[in-house]
Formats: sequence, structure tokens, C-alpha cells
Amino acid sequence: MCCLLLVIQPLWANEQSIRPGVNRQYENPNWSQWVSVFERRGREVYEHRHAIVAATGVRPGMQVADIGAGTGLFTRLFASKVAPTGTVYAVDISRTFIENILRTCREMGLNNVEGIVNSPRITGLPDQSIDLAFVTDTYHHFEYPASMLESIHRSLRTGGRLVIIDFRREPGISSPWVMGHVRAGKNAVIREIQAAGFRLVTEKPVMRSNYFLTFSKEGS
Repeated sequence: MCCLLLVIQPLWANEQSIRPGVNRQYENPNWSQWVSVFERRGREVYEHRHAIVAATGVRPGMQVADIGAGTGLFTRLFASKVAPTGTVYAVDISRTFIENILRTCREMGLNNVEGIVNSPRITGLPDQSIDLAFVTDTYHHFEYPASMLESIHRSLRTGGRLVIIDFRREPGISSPWVMGHVRAGKNAVIREIQAAGFRLVTEKPVMRSNYFLTFSKEGS
């Protein structure tokens, strides 16, 4: 059954924002406008969406979190793959996005999706609740990456995987928009995620402008 959960930022979080205001445009988003941005031909992750889902290794019965779910493009694709016994958690800081994801999933008969309106610091997922955390073109929007990665780590079960897809940030190669908008390049992202208790498992050559990294949960 589709449901909507609201989580509150914990008092223990004390990490300072590294990109204040980076998510301001999602505070009261226009749903239709963002559908036309995120689910359009020419956007690399949209064009390769089916190859991306296949590369995650998702299968029936899995518990998957689509973190930074946006308009629910991958939430819907994962929901059909993990059915009938698996669940997909659509996680986003925008209540508008989550409400519309749940609406569109109901309209499509996808009843194995739950929505979480999270804070910029935590996912709102229960501990040890998911097999796969999926983050696409969202890592550079993490205001509190250390806190968020800690939260993701806690939510993953033993042997769980974290998939990070984000823009390649390469001086002299990447577009001016990427250089100005994306905070860190691939190697810096890998170091940050490894410092949070993850081990890099593989990099898959699914796309050209975006990298695809898979990590496994390490430690307790």
C-alpha cells in the first residue's frame, strides 16, 4: 500500500552545510516543469534508464531506496522489477515530488511504493531496512554528505549496495554548467563515500557524461 511518511531532522546532527541553498528550487517545485526536465529525451540518465536499472542488479523481493527520487522515474522502474514482494522507498526532500510520485504510482497500479519526505541530513529510512540505495544525479545536491552517507549506511542491510550515478566533473572536458554546478569530481566522491564506511566494488561504463559506481556496506 502506498503511504507517505514525514521525518524530522535529528538533534544530534551537527555537520555544517557545504552548499547552503543548493536545493532551494525544490522547496515548492512545479511538478510538470520538473517532469519535462528529468524525463526528457536527450538527458543521459533518461536515455539509459533501462540499462541503468539492469546494471544495479535489482531483482524481485528486494527492498530499494530511490534517494533524491525527483519525479519518480527510477522509482517506477524499480517498483516493477522488485514486485510482487519487494518494496521501493521514494525518498526526497520535496513533499510535492513525493505526493506526485505516489499518485502516479497508484495510477499505474504500482502498490509497492512508499514515500518518505526526508530532511537534508538523513534519509528517514529505518535501520537495516534496504538491500539497495540508489542515488542518481543527486549526490552533488547533498548539503550534508557525511550525515547523509552515515544515514544511508545505517539503513542498508549487511551486504547491501549503494549505487552512485553523477556527472563527470573534468576540467577542460565537462561543460561550464557541470563545472559550476557539480561540487566534486568522481575521485573526490569515492574518497568521501569510502570514508563513510563503504567499499568501492565496481565502476560500470553505462554512460559517457555520468559515472556509475557501486559500493558495498562495510563495518557495523
